[in-house]
Amino acid sequence: MKKIFFGFLAVAAIITGLTGCEQKRVSYNGPSYLMFSDTLYDYPVQETNEVFKVPVSTTKAVDYDRTFAVEIIDKESNAIEGKHYKLLNNTVVIKAGEMTTNVEVQGIYENIGATDSLGFSMRLILPEKAEWDLYGNGAKVVLHKTCPFDINNFTGYCKVTSTYFLEYMQSSVRLIKTELSQDEENTIILKGLYYDGYDAKLKFKTGDVYRPYIEMEDFVCGSTSDAFGTIYGDGKLMMSQPSNYVSYYNTCENFVMQYVTVSVYNNDKTLFGTVGTYLNIFEWISDAEAEDMIQQGY
Repeated sequence: MKKIFFGFLAVAAIITGLTGCEQKRVSYNGPSYLMFSDTLYDYPVQETNEVFKVPVSTTKAVDYDRTFAVEIIDKESNAIEGKHYKLLNNTVVIKAGEMTTNVEVQGIYENIGATDSLGFSMRLILPEKAEWDLYGNGAKVVLHKTCPFDINNFTGYCKVTSTYFLEYMQSSVRLIKTELSQDEENTIILKGLYYDGYDAKLKFKTGDVYRPYIEMEDFVCGSTSDAFGTIYGDGKLMMSQPSNYVSYYNTCENFVMQYVTVSVYNNDKTLFGTVGTYLNIFEWISDAEAEDMIQQGY
């Protein structure tokens, strides 16, 4: 809601500017409220314990400094201050003429488990006239551990669970092997992802810890005969990664969650039909675990 509000003000200003130089600009002239810029923040806690910033905004600049306190709401938090994170400043200042500042927080990497679900709530201690009832004075911060990326952790035996397998195969799980691509950085080869003889390449995007995404180029993952026992279109099952779903990896638990769409095309490259969109989960396992799966017939 806050983003929508501030976005509306920005759009209104642009539209006003385009209607003619002689018209007056429309600007906010209401009370000066203070608030967190959003109500929910999700922060990766890294081994280097980077400081992250929770932004605070005001609706209107004034000609004097404004200082206010920040309070942790213990009953709405399961992350423990001093153990899982440090609040580096429990008072913040919006300086005269400015409209933003930050609450600085530092996660404590060694005290957060790979599967922990931790968070804390905080609020601004404000004069009543500075608090906007529409948005309140609080925010929730979610902390999750982000381990250093090592491409080698995503090689070897991999257990693949897929909703495609549930629909077209007798088992929901397939055991495959993965190896490093020799010509592409941060890329692995999935050997026989859906069917033997049809390999795929999976690329890990490592430039932004807030977006641990994966990419896959379109590839032939099997034949229509493999799936349906007959030939449709050009006879090939084409797998793609749809852009309207988020596919990502986890460096602490060494897994990938990926959405894919399987389609069939005609010989002239027009679409014959879409088989469906499916969820793949890749989990890298030890040789011993893989041996157990092989003994079970996977």
